Amino acid sequence: MARQAYQEQLLKLNGELIEMGDLCEEAMSLVMKALREKDEQIADSVHKIERKIDQKERDIEAMCMNLLLRQQPVSGDLRSISSALRMIADMERIGDQTADIADVSKHLTGFQLEVHPKIFDMGKIASKMVNDSVNAFVRKDDKLASEVIATDDQVDRLFEEVKAELMEEIIKNANHTGSELDILMIAKYMERIGDHAVNLGEWVHYYIYGEKKVEDK
Repeated sequence: MARQAYQEQLLKLNGELIEMGDLCEEAMSLVMKALREKDEQIADSVHKIERKIDQKERDIEAMCMNLLLRQQPVSGDLRSISSALRMIADMERIGDQTADIADVSKHLTGFQLEVHPKIFDMGKIASKMVNDSVNAFVRKDDKLASEVIATDDQVDRLFEEVKAELMEEIIKNANHTGSELDILMIAKYMERIGDHAVNLGEWVHYYIYGEKKVEDK
């Protein structure tokens, strides 16, 4: 593979990662819409996006393996490819968790129980974290990646608030339907999406500096 063609493949890899990130954002947007509008058909459509995410993971993995086998990249190029392989694994899990949220949402009592509004805040923040992480990778922007990692504190705080408020509601209302636990599970999936976005940011740091940044908890 000529050097110019190799560089073109690396640029294409960036484009594929952006597309996969866009699919993750689309899945998150759809599942939030399903919750907001109490629409089971929209919830079902999330699985179509999840399948596209899975296919994109396979496509990118094949592209990375082709680059590794045919070019024997060194230094920064090697870190770029290895980071991409790790990032697509996290994005695939984000797709899985949006599908899990869609499934749980349909278990809510006829969508009659209002979804906790802070869950929508969690979704908005987590979606931006995913987008910013991919952009940070493409731009080699460690500052943006670090901002993503720090933003996870907001998602964690919202999750703890949702959990505390839902548990208080369960204790006060002996006749609760159990849907509160479903909503708590949705919040937990959102919190996990934030964690995967943090992983994306950490892999950006590895790509740039050769070491994985781990935040103190």
